[in-house]
Amino acid sequence: MYERILSPVKLGNVELKNRILFAPTSMGLSEAEMEQRIEAIAAGGCAMIILGDVPVLPSCLGHSLYDRKGFRYYQKLTAIAHRHDCRICAQLHQSDSDVKRMLRYIPGILTKKISARELRPLLNAQVAPYISGMPKRKIKKITNAFGDAAVLAQKAGFDMVQVHGDRMCGSFSSAVFNHRTDEYGGNAVNRARFAVEAVSSIRRKAPELTIDYKLAVRQENPHYGNAGVLEEEIGVFVTMLEQAGVSSFHVALADHSDLEDTIPGARHPEFSEEGCFLKFCDQVRQYTLLPVCGVGGLVHPEFIEKQIGDGRIQCAAMSRQLIADPDWVRKLASGEEGKIHYCVRCNKRCLGGMMEHQGVHCIYEQKKKGSSERI
Repeated sequence: MYERILSPVKLGNVELKNRILFAPTSMGLSEAEMEQRIEAIAAGGCAMIILGDVPVLPSCLGHSLYDRKGFRYYQKLTAIAHRHDCRICAQLHQSDSDVKRMLRYIPGILTKKISARELRPLLNAQVAPYISGMPKRKIKKITNAFGDAAVLAQKAGFDMVQVHGDRMCGSFSSAVFNHRTDEYGGNAVNRARFAVEAVSSIRRKAPELTIDYKLAVRQENPHYGNAGVLEEEIGVFVTMLEQAGVSSFHVALADHSDLEDTIPGARHPEFSEEGCFLKFCDQVRQYTLLPVCGVGGLVHPEFIEKQIGDGRIQCAAMSRQLIADPDWVRKLASGEEGKIHYCVRCNKRCLGGMMEHQGVHCIYEQKKKGSSERI
């Protein structure tokens, strides 16, 4: 019944067993919890997990490909995915937060005078001066590091990489944050240069590696998102990125505004409908024949099957839905569609957990726990 969803597809040199991907997500979980989450999602039948926020430079925050402990951690996650015939992709990113300026907020965070929700706009306010004033030698160091990180990701067992088109790539792409007057700022071609150099570094150092690019799109009228590219600039960026060596595109709304916009709930004033970001995929499709992956509140099989059948997307990425029910694909393939627990996009324990630094969870987990306690 769902032949298109369950059919294989190739992204570059990587063949996926079906069209469902786990979208990159900042989980905020312990190592043990993260391993359990990856195991559950991989065992549930999705074709690939995109592991979010893998830093391209050595980092003392979180896990790093460059140190022994971090490398072993990534090896463990790739092995878990492969054990279930699930591919795994490293989302390479570089933060656009000015670490030195961030230090001033630590006392307020520790004393709880600054909440997690209040911290985000404070950090966003530092992005423009940081990006606009960055020395060229540092830019070259970072874009070159995308290639180094990709090579390490391959060695750790990742099947492909995704360049995070938000964060630093997105801020260089955006006239909201990028006020430079040199070859990295001004018109769309110049603002695309940072991302193009990052992709080119990967292609140069890992010639056969599949490179996905998360294209972050900024919408106006009404305005949503601050990083990323304007809709009218999509053609410039897609063309340049494809020429640089991108194998596929993952299209979403740009970040650096309210997280309720990029992870919209069911009552969002603009993005309440299922497939709310697929209109950006339609625009990308005008400029490339490469595979396009769509996101945006995707939950229902019949809806996703139609989008793939109509050629709007080649793959569908989910985060909240596969957290709500990791067995979504398995149930679909075994004719148990009626048993799927559908995400209701309440954002209570997923986005809510992320914002409160409690980790990404789901209300269904709470209900299951409550049921077991009553038994």
